Amino acid sequence: MLPAGTYEGATVLVTGGGTGLGKAIAVEFGRLGASVAVASRSPEHRAAGVAAVEAVGSRCVGVGMDVRDPAAIAAAFDLVEDQLGPVDVLVNNAAANFPVAAADLSPNGWRAVEQIVLDGTFFCSQELRRRAAARGSEAVIVNIAATQAMTGGPGMAHSAAAKAGVVSLTKTLAVEWAPDGIRVNAIAPGLFPHDDMPAAIRAARDESVDAARQPAGRVGQPHELGWAATWLCSPYASFVTGHVLVVDGGNWLRRDFAMPPFRPITDQLPR
Repeated sequence: MLPAGTYEGATVLVTGGGTGLGKAIAVEFGRLGASVAVASRSPEHRAAGVAAVEAVGSRCVGVGMDVRDPAAIAAAFDLVEDQLGPVDVLVNNAAANFPVAAADLSPNGWRAVEQIVLDGTFFCSQELRRRAAARGSEAVIVNIAATQAMTGGPGMAHSAAAKAGVVSLTKTLAVEWAPDGIRVNAIAPGLFPHDDMPAAIRAARDESVDAARQPAGRVGQPHELGWAATWLCSPYASFVTGHVLVVDGGNWLRRDFAMPPFRPITDQLPR
């Protein structure tokens, strides 16, 4: 999508970059010449992300990070700076999710998702801003949101609420940090099936059926999300900040002339 070498000399940190959409994003940055850091709590996930980025010819390191822990985040940034250089681009992709009716959602389940999605996004963003401001450098942040942040998400109250927080945070930080030369945007993906989807969600998916439900007539391909992220962080989007880019083939805007019968979420979820 962008000229070869667009990110030559840049260091990109992708949280949750070892699997699924995070890995696809990391690969596209690597393809454009960036040095990439793949952050994850799982050594296996880090290894998978590093292998994928190195396969397109880019430098890559895996770094252990719990995005809920500011001290662990600072240590991870130190490691990335030591091995690749200061972070220029941060992609806050780390997330947690599982389908559950709100009435059945436990306090621990709520906290687990909210802390990774919302707290983690803020803590990582704050760390990047602190370091970039200290060295007087510009930087870019892209947060991975979700269309349910704008519409609500039956069966995913925890995730929808946390992602709505991410959308609001994106717009707030874009204004506060613009004088520091830091751009902050978000991407709200639609349906992007991939091999690393949680088993409970993957079991409910049928790609041929899902494709027929999309206005575009198909589901998304993971690399397309990588294209969106690399453009938003590039010099070609240098005047874009505080924006939420929906990448879903028009699905979140879909409204039928005659809506199908309503089914409570408790009837849709497996028991």
